[in-house]
Amino acid sequence: MSGSEPAPPDPARDACLALSLFLTAPAQLGGLSLRGSGPAREALLEMLHETGVAVRRMPAHVDDERLLGGIDLAASLASGRTVRARGLLEEIAGGVLVVPLAERLDHAIAGRLAQALDSDARFGLVLLDDGIEDEGPPAALLERIAFHCDLTRAGRVEGALRSADPADVAPLDEEALHALAATAAALGVDSIRALNFANAAARAHAALEGRVVVSEDDIAAAARLVLGPRATRLPELPEQPEDEPTPPPDDTDAGERDEVSDPGDTPLDDVVLDAALASIPPDLLARLAEGKARRSSGSGGGKKRISGLRGKPLSARPGSPRGGARLALVDTLRAAVPWQQLRRREYEADNNRLIIRSSDIRVRRYEERSGRVTIFCVDASGSAAAARLAEAKGAVELMLAQAYVTRSEVALVAFRGTGAELLLPPTRSLTRARRVLSGMPGGGGTPLALGLQAGHQLAEAVQARGKTAHLVILTDGRANIDGEGKGGRPQAKADALDAARAIAARGIDALVVDISARTAPEASELAQAMHARFLALPMADAAKLHAAVSAAAPQARAA
Repeated sequence: MSGSEPAPPDPARDACLALSLFLTAPAQLGGLSLRGSGPAREALLEMLHETGVAVRRMPAHVDDERLLGGIDLAASLASGRTVRARGLLEEIAGGVLVVPLAERLDHAIAGRLAQALDSDARFGLVLLDDGIEDEGPPAALLERIAFHCDLTRAGRVEGALRSADPADVAPLDEEALHALAATAAALGVDSIRALNFANAAARAHAALEGRVVVSEDDIAAAARLVLGPRATRLPELPEQPEDEPTPPPDDTDAGERDEVSDPGDTPLDDVVLDAALASIPPDLLARLAEGKARRSSGSGGGKKRISGLRGKPLSARPGSPRGGARLALVDTLRAAVPWQQLRRREYEADNNRLIIRSSDIRVRRYEERSGRVTIFCVDASGSAAAARLAEAKGAVELMLAQAYVTRSEVALVAFRGTGAELLLPPTRSLTRARRVLSGMPGGGGTPLALGLQAGHQLAEAVQARGKTAHLVILTDGRANIDGEGKGGRPQAKADALDAARAIAARGIDALVVDISARTAPEASELAQAMHARFLALPMADAAKLHAAVSAAAPQARAA
């Protein structure tokens, strides 16, 4: 490793450098994402406009036709022939497309952009990421752009954007390529695209510095800007030998001592890895050290369903406006226009007549997101009941505070003694929940099987109403009351596992949280039988439990 730890880079300066590298090799680097709104990001966008490069801002609700091109309906109807309209990607050829609110970008539009980058990258992307916590742009786009810049802690942007011609820069030698590959492997970056980006970024950096041969500084800059933000784990550090007594000083020549400790002898692999590690934000370092996943996009709402009546507008489809379906007039006209000349000759009609057939008719489609119900099944038995119940109460209240934003409801099932009870039916009412939770009892035996059965029944009832059910079981897994309310640990365990397998057979999404002081194998076995996620949270408070449940909730997906 190098003799001195490098100073942490300035996010604003690095973002300015990344943008300059992109302008130097746009086809090879794809673009960049800028996370965090503020003066720094606005300054970078203004500087980008001043370069003279064509810059267009993508509309928030762009559709396929506006993005990729289609039929100019007004011109086609006026001229009597098909007139094609250029799409946004065609208009911005050779320029930069700025995508605002990239964390909320529709996955279908993200797929179109990704396909366009793969097929003919005649444009660059700048993704504006205003996400909070785990929100982020679609992974398909982040994979195809070189730089992921975090400006949430950025200060003032100083300097100016630069560009150069990297054509005269020699390719990277074998040692440099090995250093980049070793750094990527150490940081858990398993994408070949990232290595290609790092290669191109190193050559672009050399061009900006006026070099024709890539230097160590160029490789380090590429690793810092490309590989560091993509890190998914921390490198394994070599084991340190036990402390040995310091040997007495000798008369070794000072020049020899300097030669031994010369930092210039540091292997290139270590230099590049140090540079990449320096670019990782401290909070990300802490998350990686804890083994937590990196942020991903997703709203955490319920499943998506295609509806013909209400919801988010989608592209129209062929059909008949019956059963409440609505006619998509403009889309119907677009489908009919290309066939007008042929149909007029067939029917010997005049040029002013518009002939529409049933195959042209299009109806509207909407994407309706179903509500989500999080069902807490809480083990309220034994001496630890007070702590468990307090945590569950706090988590329920925190989730209800977001209910109107996420379209979610919360329910609570408590099991203790010889039975299970639905204490809180699915609700969004925080006042009602607090009233019910304040008197929730605790203590007694652990009828785990009965608690799982009650949660299972409630989940099926929720799904029958067209909503998404998510089970959260808080228990240590140590059952001592069987499915008939009788004592006996062996039978109680068998009944609990049978109830868990029944939940798995119905495909109900579930999370088992072991919040006992010491993690028990019984809780893990229960999660495996249920095909559920397992999370050990000893001594967890309400905030940690709420964060864990939100992170483990199923991502929204098309039905």
